[in-house]
Amino acid sequence: MKIPANLSFEEAATLPCAGVTAWNGLVTRGHTQAGDYVLLEGTGGVSMFGLQFAAALGAKPIITSSSDTKLERAKALGAVGLINYKKNPDWEKSVMELTGGAGAQHILDVGGKDTLPHALASLGSGGNLALIGGLGGFGGDIPSFALMGRNASAFGIYVGSVENFEAMNAFIEKHKMKPVIDRTFDYQDAKGAFDLMRSGDFVGKIVIRINGI
Repeated sequence: MKIPANLSFEEAATLPCAGVTAWNGLVTRGHTQAGDYVLLEGTGGVSMFGLQFAAALGAKPIITSSSDTKLERAKALGAVGLINYKKNPDWEKSVMELTGGAGAQHILDVGGKDTLPHALASLGSGGNLALIGGLGGFGGDIPSFALMGRNASAFGIYVGSVENFEAMNAFIEKHKMKPVIDRTFDYQDAKGAFDLMRSGDFVGKIVIRINGI
């Protein structure tokens, strides 16, 4: 796969999983349009790519986090709505307030069973819920009325195709997007990268640089 001309090797290394997953959920399957509200859970790789794609498409990203500092970083990248889910455990109410009661047209659910009930309650009429991850554990029920009453859709996302990747790369190059990398570690310091990941104290992606590249 050709690396977008505006990206380094380290930046391009973030694309194959998190980037393609977010692109598949919002663009290929979700058909996100300008003006749509897009709800993103947390500030990890998929959500930060989702934030950047949504903003570049002219949509209105809303993001959740337990950290006000992380939320401020997301705001600088284009988030129009910020929700601290520790301070607002019923964060679907905040989503409804931010959207004027309409709910989100697109949701990337990376939390799994812990976030799914809140995500369903945040979904707007005709909306799309992309089931992506299980940070809080996999599982959880999707009551039929939660979708039928809203004429909404829920679908599973497992990364994406070569075609998705090519389309995403063209978009990244056109919009001169830069993936959000929290820190880059040299290979000999790889343990530090995994320690940082376990801590959860990062935004976007963590990269390990292979020496000599």
